[in-house]
Amino acid sequence: MRGLLVSCVIIFLYGCNSTQTQPETDAPQIFTHFEPSYENQIELEPVQPKQLQQANTAPPVKAKKTIVKKRPTKAKNLWVHIANNLHFTVYQNRALKKRINWYLKQPNYLPTVNKRAAPYLYHIVKKIEQKRLPMELALLPFVESDFRPTIASSQQAVGVWQLVAATAHHFGIKSDQWYDGRQDVLASTDAALEYLSYLHKRFDGDWLHALAAYNSGEGRVKRAIERNKKRGKSTDYFSLKLPKETADYVPKLLALSYLVKHPQKGFKRPKLANKPITTQMNVGQQFDFSVIAKLSGVGSKQLHALNQGYLKNQSSPNGPHSLLLPIGQEALLKSQFFKSNFAGEYIVKKNDTLYSIARRFNMSLNALKQLNGKQNNMIGIGEKLLVGQPKTLPKSLTIDYQISPYLEPQEVVIPTLEIGYEVKQGDSLWSISQLYEVPHSDLAKWNNLSASSILKPGTQLTLFIPQAEKPKQPQQKQDLLQDLQKSLIQPR
Repeated sequence: MRGLLVSCVIIFLYGCNSTQTQPETDAPQIFTHFEPSYENQIELEPVQPKQLQQANTAPPVKAKKTIVKKRPTKAKNLWVHIANNLHFTVYQNRALKKRINWYLKQPNYLPTVNKRAAPYLYHIVKKIEQKRLPMELALLPFVESDFRPTIASSQQAVGVWQLVAATAHHFGIKSDQWYDGRQDVLASTDAALEYLSYLHKRFDGDWLHALAAYNSGEGRVKRAIERNKKRGKSTDYFSLKLPKETADYVPKLLALSYLVKHPQKGFKRPKLANKPITTQMNVGQQFDFSVIAKLSGVGSKQLHALNQGYLKNQSSPNGPHSLLLPIGQEALLKSQFFKSNFAGEYIVKKNDTLYSIARRFNMSLNALKQLNGKQNNMIGIGEKLLVGQPKTLPKSLTIDYQISPYLEPQEVVIPTLEIGYEVKQGDSLWSISQLYEVPHSDLAKWNNLSASSILKPGTQLTLFIPQAEKPKQPQQKQDLLQDLQKSLIQPR
């Protein structure tokens, strides 16, 4: 009996010693940017030229791995940020060596193509991060099209992502006589990333198989994998028998990725600010490029160059009505275009301060002062201040009014302005939605969140602020062109 008692005590004490207190888990973090797990992430050692020269077409050998101990900081240069977040394993083989040598013989390739990509690349990187996809996908438009929005292949694949009509339609891209979404860089990015995500799942998480299928078709890659399985061969990408174009496709991407990460090999890495230099705005109605050009002060030619999805000088009566403007959000808030058409007024009340007003409208104190031309913090009761709340654009933004009255009723689209919001302590999706008077469910959807998500201070959210409705007035018979002209020359 005594022995049994001693045994129980020993087991109890051993259990106490071997049981560790579980650390408290933090509240769920909401990511609007890709946050990889740096605990298990690997960084490849640079592949030495001699190693590459000795490589052949034998089964691929993975490069040596080292554990990344430090998480990359957000770099000021977008290309450095991209390089810091590349994490595909690079294989040392003849195909990769061939593509690396090709890029090294074209030292001005990336700086040249970067000029075409500059207005869009930040937005593409942000979309990839929000979907938590590999950063290598940001380089795919360079491999696919050299970032040419209107280029078409012999197979009728169009745009920077080289989408064929059937795939584009399946993933929600609109196309008609007015607009081809495959030439719209940001719209086609959404479709391409959805397609790549689908292929990644179809090929059991193998990104190289998914990329091969993106290039040559899902069925062809599936058949190549099945052939190798029947013959007892490896089914990794480099062991598959694929068409020459597809066989070269993935090495192109891996080689470019490798050189962006290791510019010391003699590859020029461009400089591009890690911030948006363009802003997307939903006008909300059919518009004419020349009218938007006059309202915004941006040249019509530049607007067309940024928005090559539009095939005419007008948007379609049935949409879309989104435009990419060549100014960042901060610059847009200070522009006369914003002040005249979006910035509303706030009347100062008792106990108001500039700081409290700025916080109420999610503006920095300096931004509020700049918007109102103030040199100090002095304000008076009854004073009118410009704030970042929406107003209204002119009723009509078209010049050609000869549209059939028998067209089907158009869907009513409310004009919106995309803005960023940094989550503060105590914020919730509900409180932010109430502050900006937008539906709670829409706010969650815009940021890929669930309605019950807990927000972490410092998280960046995207909101689409609707314009206030213009008070209805009795219709008066007058020339529409004359009315438009008045709206364009009204005093600022």
